[in-house]
Amino acid sequence: MHTERLLRTLLGNDFAGLRVEVYDGTAVGDPQSPTVARIVSPDFFRRIVAGRGSELAFGRAFVAGDVIIEGDIYPVLALRHRLGEIRLSRQALTDAAAVLGLRSPAALASLHVPPPPEEIMLSGPLHSKSRDRASISSHYDVSNEFYELFLDASMTYSCAVFNDPKDSLEQAQWNKYNLICRKLGLESGMRLLDIGCGWGSMAIHAAQNYGAEVVGVTISEQQYELARKRVAVAGLEGRVEIRLQDYRDIDDLPFDRVSSIGMFEHVGEKRLSDYFGKVESLLVPGGRLLNHAINRTQRQRRARVNPSGFVGRYVFPDGELLESGQVVSAMNHNGLEVRHLESLREHYALTLREWVARLEENWASAVQLTSLGRARVWRLYMAGSAEGFSSGEFNLTQILGVKPDNGSSYMPLRQHW
Repeated sequence: MHTERLLRTLLGNDFAGLRVEVYDGTAVGDPQSPTVARIVSPDFFRRIVAGRGSELAFGRAFVAGDVIIEGDIYPVLALRHRLGEIRLSRQALTDAAAVLGLRSPAALASLHVPPPPEEIMLSGPLHSKSRDRASISSHYDVSNEFYELFLDASMTYSCAVFNDPKDSLEQAQWNKYNLICRKLGLESGMRLLDIGCGWGSMAIHAAQNYGAEVVGVTISEQQYELARKRVAVAGLEGRVEIRLQDYRDIDDLPFDRVSSIGMFEHVGEKRLSDYFGKVESLLVPGGRLLNHAINRTQRQRRARVNPSGFVGRYVFPDGELLESGQVVSAMNHNGLEVRHLESLREHYALTLREWVARLEENWASAVQLTSLGRARVWRLYMAGSAEGFSSGEFNLTQILGVKPDNGSSYMPLRQHW
């Protein structure tokens, strides 16, 4: 009785499409559901009660294996909307003490379970070059082979563009790069800078399909090494240069075009002017920037990813999501005239679901290449993000800016992208 009542206090009464089973034999929800959340350790309740039902507490329990999800993960994620809203009544505290074998509810105050070792802790000034390198390394230097398990052949780790929901992930990523090149008005011989070039996919696409001369920069050592190899295999060493370099250190201007795809989230709200000012200084008059980034919505009050939340502790430490209007203003204030904005929110939900399915298909290899805990981090993070983009909790925009040349933008009256 205590266990079931505590479960309903923590998770609510709506278990549609889900069954929850506890190590003591208690079960709630749909007995025929293909999705089962198995709570296999009392540490699940210790973490949730001590953390007052926070998202971080649930994330730690999932990563540690205190709760195991069998089947479709998305019905379980529907419960996350209760996290942070839990108020433990006197009856709930009594139930928790009984479930955990404590003499009284007062003993709950001393509950502590160490976090899983996958938790990331950084030091140094926020968005300093050294701290940014450590932050990027913690996420992107997990293992190139690990990312190959769920990304498409282009090794693209950003939102794809589905011209049709039935497009393959490979086609959708090609669509995305081609859309960006067209928005940039890329032409043969133009010099393109790709900030945060990842494993080199945009650089390779722009050189192969548009004849551009490309410089790609990243501060991830593993991305740098693989991107250089991929450029060599493509026979593009004379036209594509990959650098292990912070964008703040680029000084070999000018560039005709700049792309930034999935990197902007690491810049930081306080460095907006530094970032767009740097880009503006690198561009020729009439040059264009395409900024492709995740945005927070109006209902999110702060830009920085909650450093005490699951994503802040396990996925993107120091990440910051800015509202799209704020980005537009910053671009305009730093000499880049905004000419076009497009939301691709639903496209990212489709992309993430593809990645989750591929990760689950290659689960044994993912665990072998990293750790069971790290593989669980990526499963929970990507599935939760898919839900966030589907519900409108997050957005993804491509914003095109131009450095004017005495009032001229060198753009047609209407776009035909």
